[in-house]
Amino acid sequence: MKEKIAIITGASRGLGAAFAEALSPDYHIVAIARTTGALEELDDRVKSKGGHATLAPMDITNADAMAHLCRSIYDRWGAADVWVHAAVHAAPLMTTSTLDTKDWDKSIATNVRATGILIPYFAPLLGDAGQAIFFDDPCAGQKFFGAYGATKAAQIALARSWAAETAATGPTVHILTPAPMPTATRARFFPGEDRDALVHPNEEAARLLATLSV
Repeated sequence: MKEKIAIITGASRGLGAAFAEALSPDYHIVAIARTTGALEELDDRVKSKGGHATLAPMDITNADAMAHLCRSIYDRWGAADVWVHAAVHAAPLMTTSTLDTKDWDKSIATNVRATGILIPYFAPLLGDAGQAIFFDDPCAGQKFFGAYGATKAAQIALARSWAAETAATGPTVHILTPAPMPTATRARFFPGEDRDALVHPNEEAARLLATLSV
């Protein structure tokens, strides 16, 4: 039986790591993130569930590195079945009139430019039968969310275009809206929030996957 492959971009923590763990009993996980230590911790959790992972500590904004990774995936497995795109840059909250140029550029590079590069890279691996998963965020347009909100909205606009273009042919593109979770990203936006009232990423990953035929 052919080994099923799930690529997770932004796999080191939060919802990306939770999806990697949830998929690991049935998929070989290709875990992509910048933090080697966090990827190794994920690998331990995947192994504890009887799964296997290939760790790829790299920055998704490095187009050459991502192209090389895609070629390696193709050479080893020939295709991929699922791509979960959870990587994001969460710029600090600030007024739009005081946007920090460095954070603005990084938000564009990570949330928009990288997505526009990765879709053409991963589409051939997914083929007609594969599935891609993106995560929407209702923060776009809210006060102080200028850099994050604008670039996250642009990312999802790319995903919606791809979904419409492939509706009849595949791959299937899903755009999901997770419930609030006690992630590091959310803590940057809502530092005083009661985190105990939020849904754990593992629980949310299980809920979201239950809505899909993955």
